[in-house]
Amino acid sequence: MSELEARERLIVALDFPTEEKARALVQKLGDEVCVYKVGKELFTAAGPAFVRELVAGGKSVFLDLKFHDIPNTVAGAVRSAAALGVSMLTVHASGGSQMMRAATEAAAQSPGWPKVLAVTVLTSMNAAAMEEVGMIADVEAQVLHLAGLAIKCGCGGLVASAKEAAHLRQALGDGFTLVTPGIRPAGSDVGDQARVVTPADAIRAGADYLVVGRPITAAENPAAAARAILRQIELT
Repeated sequence: MSELEARERLIVALDFPTEEKARALVQKLGDEVCVYKVGKELFTAAGPAFVRELVAGGKSVFLDLKFHDIPNTVAGAVRSAAALGVSMLTVHASGGSQMMRAATEAAAQSPGWPKVLAVTVLTSMNAAAMEEVGMIADVEAQVLHLAGLAIKCGCGGLVASAKEAAHLRQALGDGFTLVTPGIRPAGSDVGDQARVVTPADAIRAGADYLVVGRPITAAENPAAAARAILRQIELT
């Protein structure tokens, strides 16, 4: 393992329609979890106030809004996100080099300097889905192409399936943060994810952070589910 502790590696996805449900889960998890992902669903429902609440409560926030717009607009969004105190945020690598450079420059000039992570290929997409929208049908080739572009543009890390993690590390080295969604403990339902791996396999492949949603948020005992995943990380 790297210098990160297991608890710092686990990011729980607060994919809820209301802040009440999200807050209830955070309370159930208590000190077991210190990093949370806030995505489009919750942010649209609860807004910046809930992000500030998490930060004020000592939690780190991964703001996963996947900014994808003209460079000036994305730079402004990054500055606003930084003002909320988030630790990491996402942009779509497919937005291009000018957009990613605008995002990283805005982050560097903001208090707290949040890490800009580039999303390569969504874990819900497979070769057929990519071909449908005119992308390279080879998932790994597309991920590597966009990842290399993102690193050249100054992004501090990448969001990619752990299935591509080892290839990314081999091709691009260790000088960037790798966040992997689509994590499912062995035997769990994969849901709408097309490219999933277990927590242990993701760490072994080179992931720094694991984003876990339903295996924890939909569990009968979320805290116990989180502890089980943390044990898998610790033993890797």
